[in-house]
Amino acid sequence: MRLLRGLWHLLAAVGLVTVLGGAWFASTGLDARDVPGPIETRVSRAARHWLVPAEARRRANPEPNSPETLKDGLAHWADHCASCHANDGSGDTAMGRGLYPKAPDMRAPETQRLSDGELFALIEHGVKLTAMPAWATGEPEGERATWRLVHFIRHLPALTDA
Repeated sequence: MRLLRGLWHLLAAVGLVTVLGGAWFASTGLDARDVPGPIETRVSRAARHWLVPAEARRRANPEPNSPETLKDGLAHWADHCASCHANDGSGDTAMGRGLYPKAPDMRAPETQRLSDGELFALIEHGVKLTAMPAWATGEPEGERATWRLVHFIRHLPALTDA
């Protein structure tokens, strides 16, 4: 009887959360031009952090941080990332502004605080329910390109027009 009552309370709580979530979603509509609110943003960032396995977050970048690495990372960025994240990493492109959530500013402290391993995992595996695709090729050269891209992302806050 006690187990049945506990199960009933759990189902009632899940049902209440589902109804409230559905009401919130219905009230905000489908417009992708909206900006996520502070609660949604905070919850999403926390979920993103905890859903990247701790082992992946701790991975160190095996690629040397050299001018050649940055050059390769820049080329990869231009080919794969700039259409959403912009050449300067701001996310201020027609595509980036039209996404929900918006393409993040890769220069921002919230992004730069992510570990190299976390950036690598997010790029390789993508992020569900966002426009961030999974770029993993399953090949060592693909991983090498992603690690080089991580070095370039670290360089974005210091990027100049030159």
